[in-house]
Amino acid sequence: VQLQASGGGLVQAGGSLRLSCAASGRTVSSYALGWFRQAPGKEREFVASIRWGADSIQYADSVKGRFAISRDSAKNTVYLQMNSLKPEDTAVYYCAADLLVMSTRPGYWGQGTQVTVSS
Repeated sequence: VQLQASGGGLVQAGGSLRLSCAASGRTVSSYALGWFRQAPGKEREFVASIRWGADSIQYADSVKGRFAISRDSAKNTVYLQMNSLKPEDTAVYYCAADLLVMSTRPGYWGQGTQVTVSS
């Protein structure tokens, strides 16, 4: 599975951004797709995931109620809508894919996209 992420940028606190992750390769529907993030000096952490076939969605507690993950099956694309952004959301966001269920160490990564939230 190949992953292409886009949509990062600079936004003020309280603002919104939408990240996109286009997946390609065979049997994309067998994979869970999602997002991780890594802030400077911190470990990479899980943000959200969606199972393509089962429509099961998971969120980190820190983003529940503010972020929403969704998919467009026709485009093989997963989106992360980020609302009410906070400075602590500043990080490099990575799209990830894992077979069937997202683990803490997914097998596939896209390139990162920088999200910066100013106070």
